[in-house]
Amino acid sequence: QVQLVESGGGLVQPGGSLRLSCAASGISFSRYVMGWYRQAPGKQRELVARITPSGNTNYSDSVKGRFTISRDNAKNTVYLQMNSLKPEDTAVYYCKANNVGNYWGQGTQVTVSS
Repeated sequence: QVQLVESGGGLVQPGGSLRLSCAASGISFSRYVMGWYRQAPGKQRELVARITPSGNTNYSDSVKGRFTISRDNAKNTVYLQMNSLKPEDTAVYYCKANNVGNYWGQGTQVTVSS
């Protein structure tokens, strides 16, 4: 049974930082492209960042230079370090594993507000 469990969301002031984690089980983690997506109220889910098995990364223009995606294959975990957070970063953040199949986590809420 595949499970992706996100954690680390919460309420933060503008300019603050959060680190999201996504722990995977039931898959050969090191073989999967791992991604972080987000969905704000009334908007479509969008890609935030992605990391390949070899460690290549890409980011949406809206987070480039502020967010960093990384992975620890020994821990079957992918991370999203979010710095200089803005109110427009407020959303539910989802982890996705992609290889032959696609798997999603349940999401974690990030709220950026003063």
